[in-house]
Amino acid sequence: MGAINNGIPEKTIERLSEYRRTLLASHKQGITHIFSHVLAGIHGITAVQVRRDLMLIGFSSDTKKGYDVQVLIDYISRILDSETPMNIAVLGMGHLGQAITKYFNGKGLKLKITAAFDIDPAKVGQMIDGIPCYHMDSFETLAEELDISMVVVSSPTCVAPSLVLPIINAGIKGVLNFTSTPLNFPQGIVVENYDITTLLEKVAYFVKEGDNNNG
Repeated sequence: MGAINNGIPEKTIERLSEYRRTLLASHKQGITHIFSHVLAGIHGITAVQVRRDLMLIGFSSDTKKGYDVQVLIDYISRILDSETPMNIAVLGMGHLGQAITKYFNGKGLKLKITAAFDIDPAKVGQMIDGIPCYHMDSFETLAEELDISMVVVSSPTCVAPSLVLPIINAGIKGVLNFTSTPLNFPQGIVVENYDITTLLEKVAYFVKEGDNNNG
C-alpha cells in the first residue's frame, strides 16, 4: 500500500496502532508519563523512530517527564479512528473466522465485527459468538443494509477468489485477507493480504538459519 492518502507511511500507521496498545496497557498500570526511549525499547526500535513517527502526525512533547500517556493515546486515536464506529463482516465462519471474531470483539475498539457470512447450513441463520451469520448469497444486499465498511476473508482458500466480485459490488472499502491466495481489487479498495502459513514459514526459516549458524 505504501503511503496512506494523507502522506503518513503504512509502516508508521502500523507502529501507531502498536504504540497505542502499549500506552493503553501502561495507563491501566497507572503510568502517567513515558519517555520515547522506553516506548522504543518495548517495540524494539530506536527513540529517533518513535519521535519521527509522532512528529509525522504533528505530536511533540518536550516535558522532562516524557510523553503524557493519556494525551498521546487521545492524539493517536484522533489519527487512527474514524468518528463513528466501523462495521466489519467476516466472510467464512470456520475455526479461523470464529477465532478472529472472538479475539477482536473483546478488545473494545471502535472497529466492530457485526456480521458473518457463510454457506454452511449449520451456521447460516445462527448466532455465533453473538454475531448473526447470514448466507453468502445475501452479502451484496445486506452489506449496505448493515452498513458494512470492511471485510475479513477467512473462507477456504479455494473459495476466496469468488468473493472478489461480491465485495466490489457491495461497495466495501477495505479487505483483510487471511487466505493463502492474494486477492486483487481495483484502486479505491484497501487490501491487506495476511498469509499465516507464509509468515510462519518465514519465521521457521530464520530459526533454522540461526540454528545452522550457531551449530
